[in-house]
Amino acid sequence: MARIVVAGIVNVETTVPVEGLPLAYEPVRYLRDQLCSQVSGVGFNVAGALVALGHEVRLATYLGPDLAGDVARAELSRRGVSGPGVQSTRATPQSVVLTAPDGRRSVFTDLKDVPEESFPASVFAGLLDGADVGVLSTVGFARSLVPMVQARGLPIAVDVQAAESIDDPYLRDWLAGADIVFASHERLSLPPGEWAQSLLARFPAGIVGIGCGADGCMLCVRGEMPRLVPAVAPRGVVSTVGAGDALFAAFLDGRVRGRDPDDAIERAVLYAGWKVGSVGGGDGLLSSAELDQLSR
Repeated sequence: MARIVVAGIVNVETTVPVEGLPLAYEPVRYLRDQLCSQVSGVGFNVAGALVALGHEVRLATYLGPDLAGDVARAELSRRGVSGPGVQSTRATPQSVVLTAPDGRRSVFTDLKDVPEESFPASVFAGLLDGADVGVLSTVGFARSLVPMVQARGLPIAVDVQAAESIDDPYLRDWLAGADIVFASHERLSLPPGEWAQSLLARFPAGIVGIGCGADGCMLCVRGEMPRLVPAVAPRGVVSTVGAGDALFAAFLDGRVRGRDPDDAIERAVLYAGWKVGSVGGGDGLLSSAELDQLSR
């Protein structure tokens, strides 16, 4: 078991199945037993997966004094990731996700004031005490946390989500500090392998993983040729929401357990492939023992 600090968004997410994207106009749709609301967000999804996989997670995030915040706090407590890192803000982030049968999704997200918050340094320092790794999402409040993790000499893992270019000035602080970088293929300015190799040439990271949807995951390790690991979906695809978070978390699980990158990414692709058989971004997360059983 590793002690992992995760900084990122926790929100309340409503998932809406649609017949296709883009969505044709209809004044009303009746979706009996199909709408689903649950706690989600990058911070929650990654933390939840790491806890399910057997790690101690210390979460840095923000929740508001509202109904959504009450729901999120209860779920954090149930999953064992509540604590001093859950700070107060004006309102809790929320999102609505349209999911299509082909696996595509369209996300409407309202982060409220959270990106502009300034996370208390003393609180984050306490979360880092005795930690093994820092997992920092690219939400604004996490920017100032990068040098704090670096100062402790801890490895940093970052998922830049649907990034476009490694030249994006917004991402520079995270990329300059990360040892492991994950991204989605959806908006990349270059083919996944080229994008990853250019990142490795410019920044300190030694490993880049790029989620490629139905094609699987591209793994690029410094000094080695890119490798595409094909996707698997043992239960079929219900929703791809949170699949990238599950992939990222499961790869980190493999690495902190001493698995080599190739082994870790194969298990991570399987973990994410199982997860897409569930509806919500934070659902469908296997334990380490369940993943071991599935991979046999």
